Amino acid sequence: MTRNSSPTVQAPQSVNESVEHTKKQACLYVVATPIGNLDDMTARALTILQQVDRIAAEDTRLTQKLLQHFGIQSPLISLHDHNEEARSKQLVSFLERGESLALVSDAGTPLISDPGYSLVRQVRAGGFSVVPIPGVSALIAALSVAGLPTDRFYFAGFLPAKSQARSKQLEELKLQQGTLIFYESPHRILASLQTMVDVLGGERPACLAREITKRYETFLHAPLAELLQQVQADSNQQRGELVVMVEGYQGVQDAEDWSEACRWLGELKNEMPPSRACALVAKMTGVKKKPLYAWMLAQEAAGKA
Repeated sequence: MTRNSSPTVQAPQSVNESVEHTKKQACLYVVATPIGNLDDMTARALTILQQVDRIAAEDTRLTQKLLQHFGIQSPLISLHDHNEEARSKQLVSFLERGESLALVSDAGTPLISDPGYSLVRQVRAGGFSVVPIPGVSALIAALSVAGLPTDRFYFAGFLPAKSQARSKQLEELKLQQGTLIFYESPHRILASLQTMVDVLGGERPACLAREITKRYETFLHAPLAELLQQVQADSNQQRGELVVMVEGYQGVQDAEDWSEACRWLGELKNEMPPSRACALVAKMTGVKKKPLYAWMLAQEAAGKA
């Protein structure tokens, strides 16, 4: 082949080969977008959004403003919590026609406490590629400047709205040794911080990240009890997009028991039902069953990711 010659693309030789050829052409791109500062938009994300046949967006009105800012005219289609299952089937049908698609959320990386899981699952089941276009993620941005351990962390998303359920979930996370990361809404931030103080202890080091990359970006660093007081005293800290990070459990003896319990659970989880395995390990080690069960579910979810 000479330097200026074009590569030859061979036509499919059969119906089955034609289908596979289409699947290689069609693709779903999961595209991260800015969480505030539009200068955080990556060049690759812009290229993909300009070239795809359609963009699936959590809120088409918000995404339309982003596209207009960058002069992108790709057609939009909605995909949110209330229509994801049905819409995903429709989007897979577009892929079957050879179209390329992009998925975006309102801000940040799709699927991280946002819609998209069902779509990705159905696209993969249909034999099509899913390609990440990395960019901003609020939890990673917040963790990188929190001043808390980063070698291990546990992202718990949004805590339950109801007090009892919120307390229960935090009890299950109480012995987690990695930094705990939560998203929270302005109208629940005080209640959530109070529950964290009650369950995790007011002395735990913590950080509240607010409005990351935006005009009123702030980071508060303090033990949980003091952090709660600061937020109570300043209504501005109860506004905007919030990420709460809390240092993981640092107990020495209990931590050794926890490690031993996790080791046993890793050995037994494939030999018996999960609930029975957790009950047996709890009896052997003295570690409570509920956090063991939560740990096991987290390990299974990480293995599937």
